[in-house]
Amino acid sequence: MHSPNPETVKEALKVLYIGNNEETIQNFLSMEDKYELTQFKNCLRAMDFLKTGPEFNAIISEAQLPGMSGIEVGKMVKGLEGYTKTPFLVTSEINDDKIFKAALKNREIVSDLFVYPLDYTAIYDRINFLKQYYQELAEKPVSKQAYTEYKIPLIKRAFDILVSLVALTMLSPILLAVALIIRLESKGQVIYKSKRVGTGYKIFNFLKFRSMYTGADAKLKDLKHMNQYAEQEEAKEEVKIDTNCPTCSMLPEGEYCSPILYLEGQEICEHWYQEQKKEQTTSTFIKITNDPRVTKVGNFIRNTSIDELPQLINVLKGDMSIVGNRPLPLYEAELLTSDDWSARFMGPAGITGLWQVELRGKGGKMSEEERKGLDNQYAETYSFWGDIKLIFRTIPALLQKENV
Repeated sequence: MHSPNPETVKEALKVLYIGNNEETIQNFLSMEDKYELTQFKNCLRAMDFLKTGPEFNAIISEAQLPGMSGIEVGKMVKGLEGYTKTPFLVTSEINDDKIFKAALKNREIVSDLFVYPLDYTAIYDRINFLKQYYQELAEKPVSKQAYTEYKIPLIKRAFDILVSLVALTMLSPILLAVALIIRLESKGQVIYKSKRVGTGYKIFNFLKFRSMYTGADAKLKDLKHMNQYAEQEEAKEEVKIDTNCPTCSMLPEGEYCSPILYLEGQEICEHWYQEQKKEQTTSTFIKITNDPRVTKVGNFIRNTSIDELPQLINVLKGDMSIVGNRPLPLYEAELLTSDDWSARFMGPAGITGLWQVELRGKGGKMSEEERKGLDNQYAETYSFWGDIKLIFRTIPALLQKENV
C-alpha cells in the first residue's frame, strides 16, 4: 500500500471539524482548494447532524472537548451507520504521552493524531491516503473458499469410539478407586470441568479428575510469576519500540508500507508497530512447577497421567479425539487468533499429541514458540497412521515423571 501522490489529488475534501479552536477553523476555511469544511463546536449537535446522512471524507475532532475526549467522540462516530470506515483524526494542542498512548490503544477508532502546530497539507495528504486505503480494502476480492466446519475423518472417529469404549470398560475399577481416594482427601467434586476451546474454536466442558484444592482457579493470578512459559516482564518493559520499519526504508521517501501511527511524537507504520508488540506480549501458555494448589493425590495422578482418563468420555462424545492438539483454556485460546497460530484450531483436539511427545523427549523443556509451531504442524499434516505412531511414542513417555 503506497500513499497517493498529492500532486494528482485535486478535489477539496469534505471534512467535519468538531471543536472550538478559532485559529484552526479559520486555517481550514482559508484552504478552499483542499478543504470543504463543516464545523460544530458541540459534539452532540455534530452527531445529530451526521445522523441526517451527509457524507464526509474525514472527521476531525479536538482531543479535549467540554466534558468529553476526542476518542470518546470517535467511538460515537464509528457507531453510526456508514461511518465505520470514515477516517477519524484527532488534533491536540499539547504534546502529551497520555494522549498518544490513548490514541494507540484505540487505533481501531483513531486513524491518526496531529499535534499543534498543525501541518494542514500533511493532514490533507493523510486523509487522501486513508481514502485510498479503505477504497482498496473494499475492492479487494473476497476469497471464494468458504469456511467449512472441521469433521473428524470416519476412520479416525471409528477408532476413537472403539478405543474409548474399551478403555473405559477395562479401566472402570481404577476410575472408581481414584474417585473415592480424591473424595476422601479433600472436599469438592471428583470430576473437574473447565471450559476449553477445541477444533474450530468450539467450546466444551473438558473433564479431568480433580487434582487441586477447591477454589484453585481464583489463586492463578497470584502465581503467574511461576509460569514456566513466561518471560521476565521487567525485561519486556525495558524494550523500546524501534520506529524504523525495514520495509518502509526500501520505499521512496514519504511512502509507507501501512498506515502511520504516532508514538511519543515519532512516526511508525502500523505493520512494524504490531510486529514488535507481538514479541513483547505476555506468555500465552501457563504451566507452573511445584504448584502449591495441587493435592497429594493430585500430584500422583498428574505424574501418572491418571487425571486425564475422564477425557475418554470427551472422546466418546466427540468433543475430542485420542490424538490431536490439546484443547486450550479460554484465556489461552483468545491470544491465538492471529493467522500465524490459529491453524492449530483447524485440526482435531486430542488427549495426546505431537508437542506432548516432543516435550517428553526434551526433558520437559520447550519454548512457547516451539509448542505453537508443533500444534500447527500437527493440524496441517496429521494422518491416521501418524496418530498410531504418536500413540506408541506416548506409552513410554507416560513412564517419565515430567507432567505435561
